[in-house]
Amino acid sequence: MDILVTGAKGMVGTALCRALRNISQGKDRTRPSLQVGEVFEYDMQSTPAELAEWCSRADFVFNLAGVNRPKDPADFMAGNFGFASQLLDALRAAGNACPVMLASSVQATLAGRFGDSEYGRSKLAGEELFFGYGEQTGAKVAVYRFPNLMGHSRPNYNSAVSTFCWAVANDQPYTVNDSSVELELLYIDDLVQGMLDLLEGKEQRCRFEGVEAVADPEGRYCHVPAVHRVTLGEIVSLLQGFKAQPETLLMPEMPEGSFAKKLFSLYLTYLPEEGFRHPFKMNCDACGSFTELVHTRGCGQVSVNVARPGVTKGNHWHASKWEQFIVVAGRGLIRERNLSTGEVVEFEVSGDRIESVYMVPCWTHSITNLSDTEDLVTVMTCNEAFDPEKPDTYFEEV
Repeated sequence: MDILVTGAKGMVGTALCRALRNISQGKDRTRPSLQVGEVFEYDMQSTPAELAEWCSRADFVFNLAGVNRPKDPADFMAGNFGFASQLLDALRAAGNACPVMLASSVQATLAGRFGDSEYGRSKLAGEELFFGYGEQTGAKVAVYRFPNLMGHSRPNYNSAVSTFCWAVANDQPYTVNDSSVELELLYIDDLVQGMLDLLEGKEQRCRFEGVEAVADPEGRYCHVPAVHRVTLGEIVSLLQGFKAQPETLLMPEMPEGSFAKKLFSLYLTYLPEEGFRHPFKMNCDACGSFTELVHTRGCGQVSVNVARPGVTKGNHWHASKWEQFIVVAGRGLIRERNLSTGEVVEFEVSGDRIESVYMVPCWTHSITNLSDTEDLVTVMTCNEAFDPEKPDTYFEEV
């Protein structure tokens, strides 16, 4: 299908068009039933002639165009209701009753704190226009009342999250007037996936009770339910942890689908180029080096060990701690001895055949570089981050 996206240069439009092109070009094969042809990208530089042509050819229309920060409040109605009228008139003129999607806002509920929202009134007018168009033409109409959106956008404009991400990433001052203020946030990638669901006829419907979207298969509206409710204080605390991560090595907990995982991805997009990389503290001596790479709260740490030719490292054991040694370059010999039985096991390992060897509790162990010329490089995982107060490490030769 050929798809028209209005507001194609905005935050949502950019992300959606990129996703549609990935499918069209065969880069994204996760939705095999979805066939995307041309993607018509309408923005402020597009012409009425282009709009007319694309409206005649489109098999689906995403109307993401709108005004949210005009100098004159009267421009809300002109930008949000006015363009919606032009778009629907162009579809009527082309005799095209393809499905249409409207990006509206929760402010269109005019409930609670949005009761006097001129922006909300303009969005509500656009909604009614679309619903009326659907009744007149039989076209499928999908209206989404989005909450605050969270994606890469201009800081110090209309997104507190973007502003905080930019400020923390770039060492700029910022102010949190009330850390208890709660935001309802929809991440841009979740929104895009919701739009692809819509193209596949898998949209989720809802009704509104005040500002709350309530799932309802017969509801008038559509929604993307992956909304996060977080306070400004929680957002800033997470960002400060992200900022410190290169120094602390502590990777914040980021479960699948969590707000933290999405926020970290967004934060990284605001880093200056010099912030893309950071050095590690290498503990070096004549035998080689040992460098801690990542610490986690619940899954231990990852390190890399370099042993010079002929060098043996280790010769210690742990009571409870356990490790995995993974040689990625060079050739080495891992030896382990059972402290109770005296049994010794040996494993010759090589970067030519990458495998993992457990360092078992109460088995003293060592690793020797068998080469006379090349370094031995070993990635080491441990089930706990090193604690100098409780090292659980006892030296004893194998």
